[in-house]
Parts: sequence; structure tokens; C-alpha cells
Amino acid sequence: MTLSPIAQIAEKLGIAPSDVIAYGDSKAKIRLGALEGKSPRGKLVLVSAITPTDAGEGKTVTSIGLSQGLQHIGEKVCLCLREPSLGPVFGMKGGATGGGQSRVEPWLDINLHFNGDFHAITAANNLLAALIDNHLQQGNALGIDPRRILWRRCVDLNDRSLRNTIVGLGGSSQGVPRETGFDITPASEIMAVFCLAQDHDDLRERLGRMILAYGYDKRAITAADLKAVGALVVLLKDALLPNLVQTTEGVPALIHGGPFANIAHGCNSLIATKMGLAHADWVVTEAGFAFDLGGEKFLDIKCRVGGLTPAAIVLVATVKALKLHGGADKKALDKKDLSALGQGLGNLEKHIENAGHFGRKPVVAINRFPTDTDEELQMIAEACARWGVPTALSEVFAKGGQGGAELARKVVEQAKLAEEPHQMLYELEQPLEEKVRIIATKMYGAGSVTFSPEARKAAKQFDKLGYGKLPVCMAKTQKSLSDDASLLGRPQGFEVKVRDFAISAGAGFVVALLGEILRMPGLPKVPQSEFVDLVDGEVVGLG
Repeated sequence: MTLSPIAQIAEKLGIAPSDVIAYGDSKAKIRLGALEGKSPRGKLVLVSAITPTDAGEGKTVTSIGLSQGLQHIGEKVCLCLREPSLGPVFGMKGGATGGGQSRVEPWLDINLHFNGDFHAITAANNLLAALIDNHLQQGNALGIDPRRILWRRCVDLNDRSLRNTIVGLGGSSQGVPRETGFDITPASEIMAVFCLAQDHDDLRERLGRMILAYGYDKRAITAADLKAVGALVVLLKDALLPNLVQTTEGVPALIHGGPFANIAHGCNSLIATKMGLAHADWVVTEAGFAFDLGGEKFLDIKCRVGGLTPAAIVLVATVKALKLHGGADKKALDKKDLSALGQGLGNLEKHIENAGHFGRKPVVAINRFPTDTDEELQMIAEACARWGVPTALSEVFAKGGQGGAELARKVVEQAKLAEEPHQMLYELEQPLEEKVRIIATKMYGAGSVTFSPEARKAAKQFDKLGYGKLPVCMAKTQKSLSDDASLLGRPQGFEVKVRDFAISAGAGFVVALLGEILRMPGLPKVPQSEFVDLVDGEVVGLG
């Protein structure tokens, strides 16, 4: 396909040429000056989904196709997505730029290194780790307790061997030996700070508040105490500018930031979202994984920080995924199975209820696959009609904007009903443990919540330090509504176990760690990297 020059894409949004920093012909950074004097005027559409399965749901391709569908019916629209992480790209998922006739371009550049943002975040994270160890080596004037250092190194790859490491071995000149480890870059607090900062000044303040360790006197040691903030800001100064690209049909797309929704808040940058809202009538964005994870965090964390509210919510579902939730054999998902589909519909119903907790009636986008039968598609539509929510058949993979026009019209109709701001699930004044109970019971359907002694101790400590009034970011498996990845469908009456709390003071939330969730994923038995190669000058295995 032939891409439009990036200057023309910026012109579609009314962004002045002086605010466009071109990265070749098809990519650009947008200066933050393009936001000065402008307030968000567009309507915000959040795309979320049912609980993800190995069958795939197509949330990103639906987001892209919906933006093209809105353009197809004559609306001025901007797409806002997260940047792909190299971990999933070379792990299980492969590329994360949509597909077919609904893709963001240049898809290969976006999947690989995209303008260097993730590398800048990785470098900033690891500079901070190096400064901590150097401080210990040079006399430890701040009195940092090496046993209570919270800050870990990161790398944007799946590497389970780095989860737990020992640094400083080799003698006194090599540093102070201590236990530590690596997280994947999307789990770094700098990623969360980056995506919630509203400008360079806000970025500076948030970076300074990050808690790195505790002292022997139990005092919290911050990045500001280590005099690291200036260097971090310098490393991130260009990365903070949102990236402009386009879809296959020339819809402007701002792709920026990329925290995971199972271990962080799972949304693209607030700066990019506000940039889109200031220059378009509609902004389509997505939140990671299902509504109980990314959707809840988008509404309770990102919207609370940024003063945003969605005009419409879209929930993506597929026949295959719902059959898998209903107990169908993974190898037989191409066969008609109305019984399994009926059982799996409970998962979709729960996510519809979840959107209702925020005062929004979602539009269900049925992402059509070639093997879907008319009877199966009709069963989903009839169930949604019983639940009082609109549906639209999405054929954006095969037909692009034309295949998303029906969904676009339903979204426009639904947005007219959203006259009031969305409701919040909890109030900030509520205690940490109560916020967790509200999320677990209302979003997940849990019957009870238990807290380990470590979690209760951490909650009391954070209350004492003044962090008890922050939002809660739940870290749990994305594969189930529960904290047990094996419980598919709509489990009920289960117990949620909170094993600990962690503070992200710079990002401005407290992380509740549920079950066995890990901040550094591992590679599967057959990683996607085995299929990636350069053949006759063309990259294969990522599209």
C-alpha cells in the first residue's frame, strides 16, 4: 500500500507543520506545543473486551477498524493506541498492529523499536538502578538499607532467568552484593509515570516522587533524594512527545506508551489521548486485556488523573473465544457448538455488567471470523438484546472501514446517551483494603477477599506514609475474571488472595499483587521468535 506523507496526516488533525518532527516519510513526533491553548473537545471511545483466550479477540484490529469506520461515515477521528512491547512480539503474541485491512502503518517499524521510546524508558530505569548501587558503593550517605531496595532493573524482553539475580559479586571494587532482579519494561514505574504525566514539568515531579528504597531509619528514599531526576528527564525528553502514524485508510494514529494491564494500568499515554481529543471530534482508544483489568484502570486511574470520561464503551467478543470460555476443545473451535457458546456467554454478560457499574451501556462488537456460523452469531446478538445492549457485526479485518461502519454508527448513537460523566467504582477516601474488595467483588465477581500478613502490613505502612488515598492498580492474571488463570467463563463465589501491596508513588497508585502474577514474563516452549526472519529483504513472522 502507499502511505500518505506524514505531514498530510498531521494536517488532517490541524496540527501545524512547526509542531511536527518527521522521522522519515511515514512517522513523526508531535511537539507538546500543539496542545497549548487547546482543551479536549472530542468524544472519547474506549474499546475493551471479554476475558482474553488463546483463540484471540481482536481488540486492536477492532479499535483500528472502528476508527476507520467513523471516518467512513464522515467523522473526524484520531486513533490512540499503546506501543507494542518486544516481549510479546517475540514471545507468544507476535505483532500488535492489527491486521488485514485494519492495521497501523508502518507496522514493522511500530513493532520494532518504534522511535526509541521503550529504549529511552529502559535506559532511564537502569540508570536509576546503577545510581542506587553506586550510592551504596560510594559510602551510602542516605543510609539506604540494601535489604529494602525496591527498584529493579528492566529489559523489554521476556526472560524468566532474570526475575531474581544477585549483583555486586566479584570483590569490593565490583559493588555491594545484594539480591535484586529484572522486570519487563512495560512493568517499570517509569513507564506508568511516562503514560500519566501531562507535560515535562509533571513528568519531573512524578519522577522525583518515585520511592526507590527504605533507609535503615525506615524513611522512604526517592529519586529526588538521589539527585537523579534531571538526568531521567533528559533521557525521556524526546520520548515524551507522542508518535504520529496512520492506519491503512489514512486515519491519524497517535501511538505512545505501553504499560501492560495485568501488571500496570494498561493504557496509552495521557498526553497522546489529550492530543487526539484536542484535534479530532472522536478519539478511539483501547485498554489492555479485558474490561475487568484495562477497562477498570482506564476509568478509575487514567480518567481520574486526566479529567476524562468516555462517551461510549465497546466490548469486543468472538464466537471462538466465547466457545472456549464455555468449555469447548481448543482444537475444535472451528466447528459449530451452540452449547459451549451458550455456556461461554456468561463471560460477556459479566463484562457488560462491569461497564454498567460505571454508568455506561456498552456496544458489543462481534469480531467475525470466517468459520463463524449464522446461528452462532445470532445467539450472541439475541443474548445481548435480552441484556439490553446494542451489538454490531465487525468485519474490519476483511473490509476495513466499510466493515466497521455499522459499529461506528452504533457507537455514535450510544454516545448521544452519555450526557453525564462516568461513575467511579470507589472513592479515594476509602481504605486500601476496601478499594480492593470493591474491585474484586464488583469487577471479578469474587465472593471474598483475603489479605496475607505481608499485605496487611504494607497497607498499614502506606496509610501511615499518606498513600492510602491513592487509586488501586490490581495486578492479576489476564486469563480469568478471578486470580486463578484456570477458571474460565464466569466463575462465581471464589476467593481472591492479595499477597502484597507495592507503591508506585510517582505514578500515583498503589499496586495490589494478586495470586502468582509476575512482573517479568517467560518465553513459551515455542516462542514467536522462531518464525521471525529476513527473507529477500522482507521481514516475515511478525505480521
